[in-house]
Amino acid sequence: MAGKQKNLQDAFYETLKDVYYAEKQSVRALKKSAKAAEHEELRQAFETHAEESAHQVERLQQVFEIIGKAARAKTCEAMQGLTAEMEEDLEDFGEGPAADAVLAGCAQAVEHYEIARYGTLKTWAAQLGYEEAAKLLDETLQEEKKTDQLLSQIAERINVEGFEETAATSKGGRRTA
Repeated sequence: MAGKQKNLQDAFYETLKDVYYAEKQSVRALKKSAKAAEHEELRQAFETHAEESAHQVERLQQVFEIIGKAARAKTCEAMQGLTAEMEEDLEDFGEGPAADAVLAGCAQAVEHYEIARYGTLKTWAAQLGYEEAAKLLDETLQEEKKTDQLLSQIAERINVEGFEETAATSKGGRRTA
């Protein structure tokens, strides 16, 4: 016997649960990244965005209230993969000159995932008539875009510094490919 056909309302709720889980994981990953970061500007960006992400979790709880559903998390396989990759990269690069560049790259992968999800949720909320939810989701979407832009700027500086450090320690100061 076939189950009830799922609709956009169901997709919205399931994706909201997914993002709720992802955002909670993001807070943990950002705190861990802040502790691991050597570059002060990167550490500060992680700490600031961890606080911002905690507020984003609260905003998601408001969205659940707006749609009349309990705030429940559903395991987000994408976020688990991204955080597992970060853990692996921390092991591989944790003490090297590329460590902060790799951390910034991992953080941007998380931001890009969140940007995609929040953009989708915002659109669906508007289509479903949840105007207040759409505004809340857009607020978070704009914060995620701003964080991604900041990480890009920091990464450019870190990458140059890491390359210069690597070049200076290579044979005779020669740059290697």
